Amino acid sequence: MIDITHGIAPTNVLQGALVLANTLPYMPVGVHLAVVDPGVGGARKPLALRGGDGRLYVGPDNGLLLVAAERFGGVEAAVELVEPAYRLEQVARTFHGRDIFAPAAAHLAAGVELSAFGPEVPVAALVRLELPTPEIGARRILATVVSIDRFGNVQLNLTSAELESIGIEPGASVEVAVGFERYYAVAARTFAEVRRGDIVLYEDAYRNISLAINQGNAAEMFGAAVGHELELRTLA
Repeated sequence: MIDITHGIAPTNVLQGALVLANTLPYMPVGVHLAVVDPGVGGARKPLALRGGDGRLYVGPDNGLLLVAAERFGGVEAAVELVEPAYRLEQVARTFHGRDIFAPAAAHLAAGVELSAFGPEVPVAALVRLELPTPEIGARRILATVVSIDRFGNVQLNLTSAELESIGIEPGASVEVAVGFERYYAVAARTFAEVRRGDIVLYEDAYRNISLAINQGNAAEMFGAAVGHELELRTLA
């Protein structure tokens, strides 16, 4: 059993979906249980999915599982978790992670077939998240904050290729506009390339572009939160 994280912000389904998708390339193929479930006890379905690469996913039908599954071969089959034999006898209305999802994941890991858990759900009917996409101009990019880690580093919905498309490469100076405030960052490969206290724009461990302060907290300085927008401009 590998515990990836309990650090997802409460009710933040998008953050959970992105962390799951970013982490699974480093995980063995197996049963992947994920629960960020603000709709617990409501109309959303409890699901188990089989991916195209053989992975099995367990969690709520709120888009949490789909970002990862679609990066690894898509979804081959989905079922609703309704079979009483594979859940706890008493199911709380507000704790399906314990009473439905965790038992289902354990039974899948023990070899129970997906079809035993309940009726098939059409793959096309599964809930999907609307992922934010950057707006890219000639010398500017409007990006969205998709995650903030415990260091206050701000992950954006950007790739290195998108930055390079407007001429931002390592060594470049970049204007960062957050609301009415303006900051100046350095595009770099590592924190060692900038001075302590400098704002740095870099490719993080999951190949996303992030903003950080070398030995500081960028999220606090910017007043950033998941879903906020900021603008990056070239200075050349």
